[in-house]
Amino acid sequence: MDGSVPKFWAVRPNLAPTTVVLVHGAWADGSSWSQVITDLRRTGIAVIAAPIPLTSLDDDVNAVLRTIDRTEGPVVLAGHAYAGGVIGATRHRRVHALVYVAALAPDEGETVADVFYRNPPHPQAPELLPDGGGWIWLPTNAFADAFAQHATAEQHALLAAVQRPIAVPCIQKPVPRPGWKDTPTWFLIAEEDRMINPDTQRFMAERMNASTNTHKVDHAPLITRPQVVTEILSEAVQSVATSD
Repeated sequence: MDGSVPKFWAVRPNLAPTTVVLVHGAWADGSSWSQVITDLRRTGIAVIAAPIPLTSLDDDVNAVLRTIDRTEGPVVLAGHAYAGGVIGATRHRRVHALVYVAALAPDEGETVADVFYRNPPHPQAPELLPDGGGWIWLPTNAFADAFAQHATAEQHALLAAVQRPIAVPCIQKPVPRPGWKDTPTWFLIAEEDRMINPDTQRFMAERMNASTNTHKVDHAPLITRPQVVTEILSEAVQSVATSD
């Protein structure tokens, strides 16, 4: 990318441009999208990260809605990992496209846990157990072993230092009719994912009838291969811009 504003902005000369709203997953925060945010802004795409509390599915959906309300115009809503369940449950009239980045996509009546445990885990996947307060933390070594095995040692240390736990209710509540049934959807399948079985990702993407991109990336391509994520998000933005 040469840093110029994409030509598709010209399609909407009198309307607010499309904004990409990014939602982080469990054990992360909005900073996990840092490079993607930088790359999108460099091409002229408006972008904002939604801080979710990871306390319950409803709390997280409400946090995303508050973030969307801070924007104007059409929205491309993207979620990583657990946040797939959140963006699917988020209903807002200005959401025109959904993008799932190695994300979980439960159907109506399913829980996030239902799809997460659909297929056997990778041998190096961590055991996920709640502490006495009902919070699930990722073991420090899991960032290098499974969460982002292609990241640098420095990135692993940072991820471990800033990780945010997820509360059990987030993954145990059945979701309502998901937005992907009614909204154009993209899915990035991470073939080298050690957290969410790639076979599970393929199953979800096919069930959603999503526009699918498959790459040899780990569970956190937004960190280790941000350009791949940026390209898919840009494609979704262009689709929104040219469809209205």
